[in-house]
Amino acid sequence: MIRALLFFTIIFSILSCQNKAETERDHLVFRYNEHGNIPTLDPAFARNPQAIWPDNQLYNGLVQLDDSLNIKPDIAKRWTIDDSTNTYTFHLRTDVYFHQNRAFAQEGTQNSKSYTRKVVAEDFVYSFDRLLDESVASSGSWVMNNVKSYKAENDSTLIISLKKPFPAFLGLLSMRYCSVVPREAVEYYGNEFRRNPVGTGPFQFKMWEENVKLVFTKNPLYFERDKNGERLPYLEAVAITFLPDKQSEFLQFAQGKLDFISGLDGSYKDELLTTEGKLQSKYSDMAYMITGPYLNTEYLGIFLGSKTTEIQNKALRQAINYGFDREKMVTYLRNGMGIPAIHGFIPKGLPGYEEIKGYTYQPEKAKQLIEQYKTETGDSKPEITIGTNSQYLDICEYVQRELEKIGISVTIDVMPPSTLRQMRSSGELDIFRGSWIADYPDAENYLSLFYSQNFTPNGPNYMHFKNEVYDSLYVNSLSVSNIDERKLLYTKMDSIIVEEAPVVPLFYDMAVRFVNNKVSGLGINPQNFLILKKVKKEK
Repeated sequence: MIRALLFFTIIFSILSCQNKAETERDHLVFRYNEHGNIPTLDPAFARNPQAIWPDNQLYNGLVQLDDSLNIKPDIAKRWTIDDSTNTYTFHLRTDVYFHQNRAFAQEGTQNSKSYTRKVVAEDFVYSFDRLLDESVASSGSWVMNNVKSYKAENDSTLIISLKKPFPAFLGLLSMRYCSVVPREAVEYYGNEFRRNPVGTGPFQFKMWEENVKLVFTKNPLYFERDKNGERLPYLEAVAITFLPDKQSEFLQFAQGKLDFISGLDGSYKDELLTTEGKLQSKYSDMAYMITGPYLNTEYLGIFLGSKTTEIQNKALRQAINYGFDREKMVTYLRNGMGIPAIHGFIPKGLPGYEEIKGYTYQPEKAKQLIEQYKTETGDSKPEITIGTNSQYLDICEYVQRELEKIGISVTIDVMPPSTLRQMRSSGELDIFRGSWIADYPDAENYLSLFYSQNFTPNGPNYMHFKNEVYDSLYVNSLSVSNIDERKLLYTKMDSIIVEEAPVVPLFYDMAVRFVNNKVSGLGINPQNFLILKKVKKEK
């Protein structure tokens, strides 16, 4: 009996010490939840935020973006651009190492996990080759569409030549698709590289129990330092959980078990925020809120390839745009977390926004346009159908109620997200709820949706919009490197979109983060990317 008591006393003491040790080190671990699945940690497949967020901690590319979307050096310390030949010459740092990994060890060596090597220009050649390799089938192969050639002139010099001018190219290179990976690790792990990532980032892979927990630890060899010369990152680890729903995620955050949550979900929207979009006072002692523009335009797309009379008539498309109050919609359905889309299709945060007059709420003008439609077509009862998924049903129902007040009958067709995407791509929906999140920080990314050569399924022009003047301006903008000159062309293009009304812009999204008060240095950016290398936590 005494022995048993002594045994349990010892076990209890050990567990107590372990729990105390974990508590003591909690300020060195950043915890967040990913309610969607992370299918891979291979940057060649970093196509959505679920993959991009963890990949941001593991990898680096030639260039990076700051929180204001300015292009900054990363592994490339500087570069030159020859506009006459569309050639970019990158000069690389010589102090960047890959994560320590057994893949770098020679056969028969001891302590193989601690081996690594420096990054050289040839590693970028290999990484770009992977993007283009059909056997890899990278979802990011398109980023190389405008690249004519690339080569390593020496270990620290990489030269990339483009087929034609493309001013947004440096922004494109900031994407995680363009991260550098080592040949040794890819070949060593083969198909399992997806769950055995090796990069150069501030954190390195530790363990992954899929759909349960993912852990990264501090990379002791990371090359970036803060302004005081201290090596980044400050944290010792990142721990990611996989609770499948937003409500459970919020409860974990409210209990202090997660360090931040991103976005505004209907399950806790009113619990966290007032109707004016302020943090509820009862949470101010444990959290703070950060907001900023998010490069995402929410819209209703109109498929101009449809033979439906209502869709073909510009007056009715304009009436829909004038027929509802975007300000009220954002205030009451989004708790103020959004910017009413009254300045065209380009969202806030990019050159071209706010330069044009878009659509505001003008019900009388909408009614006049409806009368014009009736006169032009002989149709006395205009009817439209909007396809959406359940997440945006409240937005579409609001538009439905408002349009019916001015004489347009609206049917809402709710379907699963996958069905919506498929039917939108195949032109089976006259009107569909869509969103466009920037792949790279240039308004060209948004305006490409209306270029006639990009008709789906060969591109993102889901509306099948075609306008010769617009196409001419778009092509011209690709050869203008000066951003101020390009901005004028962007503004003209967006003005054509407003006039022809192939879309109904709803709101420009906002990035919103609720952060535990112990966390500092998290920041926010218009792409809503998670960057943890400068984050600190108090005890």
